[in-house]
Amino acid sequence: MTPPPIRLITSANQYRVRGNRPARRARPVRRARRTLGGLALALAGVLGLTQCGSPDADRERPAASAEHPPRERPTRAPSPSVPDSRPTDADGSDEEDLLRLIADYTSDFTEGRGYRRPSYRERRTVADGVALLVDRERRRAERRLNDVDFEVRTITDAATGRRYAEVADRTDHAAAPRGWGRVYVDLDSRVRWTAQVPHPVADRDTEQLGAQLMRRAPGGVLIIAGAHRKSGSGDEADVAHRRNSVFHAICDELAARGLPGIQIHGMADDSAPDHDVVASTGKGREALTEGRDLADALRRRGYEVCRAWARSCPLEGRKNVQGRNATAQDTEFLHVEFAPKLREQRKHRRAAVAALAEVTRDWRRSRS
Repeated sequence: MTPPPIRLITSANQYRVRGNRPARRARPVRRARRTLGGLALALAGVLGLTQCGSPDADRERPAASAEHPPRERPTRAPSPSVPDSRPTDADGSDEEDLLRLIADYTSDFTEGRGYRRPSYRERRTVADGVALLVDRERRRAERRLNDVDFEVRTITDAATGRRYAEVADRTDHAAAPRGWGRVYVDLDSRVRWTAQVPHPVADRDTEQLGAQLMRRAPGGVLIIAGAHRKSGSGDEADVAHRRNSVFHAICDELAARGLPGIQIHGMADDSAPDHDVVASTGKGREALTEGRDLADALRRRGYEVCRAWARSCPLEGRKNVQGRNATAQDTEFLHVEFAPKLREQRKHRRAAVAALAEVTRDWRRSRS
């Protein structure tokens, strides 16, 4: 019996009858395969173009990294938006409200909060690190401070746009904080003066006076003690009368560099009932001119000032150890006691800060 004929399908959808013999490939089949091959090459080329960008595309689409994450499409990044009136942290700083930041820091200062007396090496290390920051040696300062578990970050005050280096103890929020304090250094102006707050919270709102002075007057270093004055054993956290504290080491180092200081205190109404402020140059008289200027500025604003260089006043601060060290180094030092209303009531606090800022302006001019 003769087998049925074999039908071969060509790309032209035609049939050829070959009978029983094995047939050679039909020419239309070869043409069809060549056509398919050409299509495959063309497709490969198209796929290749989607995987290998041109030099321009490479520039538009940086390699994937933490800074440049991979994108779904090689499109250009959008243009930066126009900044609004608030400061930005484009330089890597953290935007903060300086007053709120300091209020939060001191909010849990109580008599029972922990305090550990630092060793000589520890307090000298922190003081050296702050001095390096004042000298604009940021990296060296960070390495030095890291040795005692302090850190440095840059903050931008949301209200003014001014930048500060914050020196903070990493144990501040630990279960057992050391209570060694915090420092803010103006990064936008040459440093010319210091504001010292030895009794935050205990002398109510003196830390806010210091913060507002930093905000108003350029060129300052703000040093805030890290614990309530009655923390720890005995009076070891009363840094205005102790030389073995981080607070004193920092103030002493900056006084040795010739930076004058204003130390801010708070007194009760009955401490000097006839006066709103007691202004003193401490043990020495190096800041006599600035003391008079401060008293005059406060008097013009309607406040009664007891001038300790001219008469006997309570709370003159003659035993204050930061003042004694400043006098020994011929550096100006003012010890100022404010009545409650100048610390706690907004309009009076503004007036007090304005008067203090006049003194720092004199120091800025004399050192420019």
